Amino acid sequence: GNESLTSNINSLRVLKDTLTKVTIADCPNVQGNFIDLADFPRLKALDLGDSCVIGDIRDIGKQDFLPLETLVLPDGVYGGTGYEMQHISDVLGVIMA
Repeated sequence: GNESLTSNINSLRVLKDTLTKVTIADCPNVQGNFIDLADFPRLKALDLGDSCVIGDIRDIGKQDFLPLETLVLPDGVYGGTGYEMQHISDVLGVIMA
């Protein structure tokens, strides 16, 4: 991780059409809402573990994170604690549990 890295994940939006993998793990000074990356058309892997990113997995819609294969969320995301999703469809099972 990198404790000196400070930013908001919303700043990644300028790379929306090109990013395929985002790993911001163990970066406690990175903030934002994970749902800001929901419409990235090529994003296959998203790892935000141990960051200050927030959100709620119940906000994920049917058209969100379509290409995503791996999702790791930090404690600040409601419903995301302790889960590592291999497919975005796995989120529905977690929400219902």
